[in-house]
Amino acid sequence: MARRPLPRILSSGNAQIARSREIARTAADSATDVLHPLITITRGLRRLAATARAKWAATPKERRGPLLILVAACVLVVALVPYGPLLALVSLMGAAAWKGRERPAVKTGPDDAETERLKALYEALVPYFSVPEDPAPLFTHGGDWSAAFSDFAFDDGRPTRLRVKYPAYFTDGEPAARARIEQLLHAKSGRGREYLFDWDEEANQLEMSVLPALPTTIAAQRFVTAPGETVLGFTDAAAVQRTVPVLTCDGPADAPPVLWRTGPRSTEPHLLVVGQPGSGATTLLRSVALQALAYGDVLIVEGGGTGEYACMTGREGVLGVECGLAGALTSLEWAAHETERRLIAANRARQAGHPAPDDTRRPLWILLDRPSVLGHLAAADGRTDPQELLQVPLRHGRAAQVTVVVAEQFDTVELLDETVRSHTRARVVLGPASPRQIAAVLGAEPRTTPTPVVPPGRGYARLGTGPVLRLQVPATPDPYDDATSDPHRQAVLALLPPRPPSLDDDPGPPTESLPVIRVAPPAVPAEG
Repeated sequence: MARRPLPRILSSGNAQIARSREIARTAADSATDVLHPLITITRGLRRLAATARAKWAATPKERRGPLLILVAACVLVVALVPYGPLLALVSLMGAAAWKGRERPAVKTGPDDAETERLKALYEALVPYFSVPEDPAPLFTHGGDWSAAFSDFAFDDGRPTRLRVKYPAYFTDGEPAARARIEQLLHAKSGRGREYLFDWDEEANQLEMSVLPALPTTIAAQRFVTAPGETVLGFTDAAAVQRTVPVLTCDGPADAPPVLWRTGPRSTEPHLLVVGQPGSGATTLLRSVALQALAYGDVLIVEGGGTGEYACMTGREGVLGVECGLAGALTSLEWAAHETERRLIAANRARQAGHPAPDDTRRPLWILLDRPSVLGHLAAADGRTDPQELLQVPLRHGRAAQVTVVVAEQFDTVELLDETVRSHTRARVVLGPASPRQIAAVLGAEPRTTPTPVVPPGRGYARLGTGPVLRLQVPATPDPYDDATSDPHRQAVLALLPPRPPSLDDDPGPPTESLPVIRVAPPAVPAEG
């Protein structure tokens, strides 16, 4: 049976329909071009009306009457002014045209390069966030990355913020599993930046963000703190709940400090500082000494013998600056007897019902820089290791208002005495270090990724069992060093206590001076 041909109207209808659609589209575009000003003004009037309606709804009822009177007065003034209605109409049309203008489209999604970077991150996480038994895996090779990634941001093609949703069966409670994911994201997102990883175990989400560099513009100065509080440095604003006013190179500002509290009620009465050579450990001890001299006495024992504390020799409140083995042993032996004397005097006062004597309540700070060097010299000479003389101040220093600060380098930290390690619960790590090295000193790994290159004074701090905080030590260089800038030199010299009148004319550090120390009389044994 032969097929009948279709009617002509049906066979040629597609071409006519397409031609009609093209004519209609052209007419619509022409009408839009002609009526574009009217459309813009109409859109603007609608937005102005919506704004006025929202303002009226937000106005309290007791203020609507005066507002109506004010509007009526303005309308009357405009009506009485020559050409007032015309000017008001022109102003209204101008405001409507400005309000109804078309705004440029806002970018809402990643571009091609950013999409490729997100795909690469997604594919790299597949082996860690998927198992063969999962019937509906969130991470699969060639899968949809938008279901796993959200709230992302980029800077120069590298992610600065990324929220990752991972399966519930991932072992996010194990530090090793977390470390693998953090190392992978750090490597794929770009090295040389410090990333913060925030794990939300309840929601099975990981947020990665790039932390800004801590400011290095804060120099040594008199910080606003209470007695017994010492500023070790400054950290991120979200890590602490307090700020202190400081002076920076750019002017006054408020900075979040890392406060270390000492005294009888402190749970971390002693401090241990570990760092690489040139990382700023001596700078931190110098900063602590300047703050302690405001309300206490300081005894400094320098094992390196480089003269970094020569500017404090002979100052009021500085009991001594020792660089040799004999002077260090004598000073630390006196510190041990002084601790015992304070304990005996305070105990007698309590038994008699009297307050503790004033000389037992004045804080005494013992700063020991590089004790391993002195220990090596003592072992070669057959003498007592200086660290053994620290046992009494470390164990009983909190009750006697005696604080011990020890600084050592990474390559000799294993030479520290067990008493020093167990009683220095406040810890600071300065300079470039791996997460394993930081965890060995602080007892916990940081939540961020350490960078290989850091400025002097940059590191991490942990007070007792608290969180690991980023730290930037205030610039406190040696004022007698030729490489020190004049503003920093003047800042440190302004904080130093004055010398006695006999030493006021000394223009610089002594070349060969004997150690200066006030030795107290031997302790009197307590009566039975």
